[in-house]
Amino acid sequence: MIRIPVLLCALLAIAGCAAPEGPANKLEKANILPLALDDSFQFRKIQQSSVDTSKPPVNTVSEVAAFERQRALWGAVDNSEIQARNGNYYSFFWKSRNPADVTVRLEYRQAGLANHVLAQERYYPSTHGSRKSMFEVTGDDFLENGRVTSWRVLLIADGRIVAIRQSYMWK
Repeated sequence: MIRIPVLLCALLAIAGCAAPEGPANKLEKANILPLALDDSFQFRKIQQSSVDTSKPPVNTVSEVAAFERQRALWGAVDNSEIQARNGNYYSFFWKSRNPADVTVRLEYRQAGLANHVLAQERYYPSTHGSRKSMFEVTGDDFLENGRVTSWRVLLIADGRIVAIRQSYMWK
């Protein structure tokens, strides 16, 4: 008899964790912050993928690469929905050992904008442990400005950059 409420609470907790995040906040201008690297914050893993339906899919033996394309296009019914899914997708896995208010910021440059830096952010109040932050540059941003040419991702706590990773092409 006690098992049913416990099981129900456990299922609700799991379902709450599985809810997708809303869109990231786009910044008009990314402010410059002081660098104060801290070992209690770190990026664990980075996944990147891109979808461009104007080009034929690359023949690959990698099931993972084929799956990422299918996942991004899942549920798109007409051509406008498919075009809106074209773009670059990023998943950043990170960890905070101590509770802190953390902001994850993706700064990036696109082919059509030369050296102009764009940014998106996600905010996590009083978080600790392992997290995953997902960002995407899709839709009109991708169609008008092109693919992402370089990027960097920052973990920001207390107005300071505490962890950073960047692409090879970032200047």
